[in-house]
Amino acid sequence: MHSVRSFFRSALLVTSLACISGVQASPLPLDHPCGELVKKYLTCVVNQDWKTAAALLQPASLERKQKETIAIIKTAPTMSEEQQMLERFGVTEIRELEKLTPQEFYIMDREAWHKRINAAPEVTKRKQDTLKIDVLGLVEEKDKDYVHATVRTSQETLTDKIEELFLISFIKQDGKWLISPEMKDRPIITPLEKAAKK
Repeated sequence: MHSVRSFFRSALLVTSLACISGVQASPLPLDHPCGELVKKYLTCVVNQDWKTAAALLQPASLERKQKETIAIIKTAPTMSEEQQMLERFGVTEIRELEKLTPQEFYIMDREAWHKRINAAPEVTKRKQDTLKIDVLGLVEEKDKDYVHATVRTSQETLTDKIEELFLISFIKQDGKWLISPEMKDRPIITPLEKAAKK
């Protein structure tokens, strides 16, 4: 799921948050609510429980993904390519994707992706049965209401053991911790007050 480059970038980010002078970052105990939430989320992903996973994700991120995907389909070079993209979701018209809530779109997108990879049921079950999740550390950016979790996962297929390292970020909204899946992959852009006034 993550390249070696992403791994080093994630590790560097966690180290930087804790070490850079002036950053309001501090380690948290592993029994912080985000520790359990990250385990719940990764378990949902392996079990393909997309409805529960969707409820743990930041709605704005899901909405952005929906809009970006629809825009890509709409700008397909040919009608046949657009139709092929729609067929991946099991729909015939773009309106069917537009009328979905971001959570419904996320569920449909994940189901469509797993249908395409077509993993054998015994492989999926083996992954589910052997899943191990270790939260290695939690770091809080107090001034931003962010928590970043470094997590090691391990699971087996019928032929291999797969280990991965993840950096998963949480943001607090309305008193609730939600996963912000894009935080490590895209910049957070906030208009400056001066620019907004102009």
